[in-house]
Amino acid sequence: MKKWGFIFDLDGVIVDTARFHFLAWKKTAYELGHELTQAQNEKLKGVSRVDSLKKILEWAGIEISEERFNTFLEEKNKDYLEYVNKMTSDDILPGVFDFISKIRKQKYPVALGSASKNAPRILEKVGLMQMFDTIVDGNSVTKAKPDPEVFLVGAENLGVDPENCIVFEDSEAGIEAANKAGMTSIGLGDKEILGHADYVFNSFKEIDAYFIEQLEKI
Repeated sequence: MKKWGFIFDLDGVIVDTARFHFLAWKKTAYELGHELTQAQNEKLKGVSRVDSLKKILEWAGIEISEERFNTFLEEKNKDYLEYVNKMTSDDILPGVFDFISKIRKQKYPVALGSASKNAPRILEKVGLMQMFDTIVDGNSVTKAKPDPEVFLVGAENLGVDPENCIVFEDSEAGIEAANKAGMTSIGLGDKEILGHADYVFNSFKEIDAYFIEQLEKI
């Protein structure tokens, strides 16, 4: 019998911090003279802070000094953390707690694989830190999604072969990273955006025990 491992992205999968990122990046873009669209924001999901700012500068068609670049990064993170510091368990997305509790009871190893450098703080705020066997975040890896590094490190930390890992993502970059790692990718969100995932659901409430049982038979 295969040893399966579960790896979860954070923003937009476990908690709804994706909207906090959008608000913070929207402010940053405005200060750069650019109106950030929802479609462009989709391209920022799962992407590191540095690469996200590079994309916004590209869309705005401008260049700035390294000093200003770093200042914008700091300001964006400050704005984002103002939202994060107000988070509670009410910010956990529907069905997430029950789903993770269920797979932990079945003794599956569980990892977090996120580009966020604030992942530990967020998990503490919402009371989920103890649910993960390992946390791989922006402080642990050097390559951002769609590079598969974050998921490969997660699999290694869990002691599970990559092909036996199931990844939950809400971003195009995250699904691409999971696919590159040779893992089973499950998208949470819009099928039109996440169509390259192996499976797509609107939320964890749609993922039942039968589905997990079928995955085990692959």
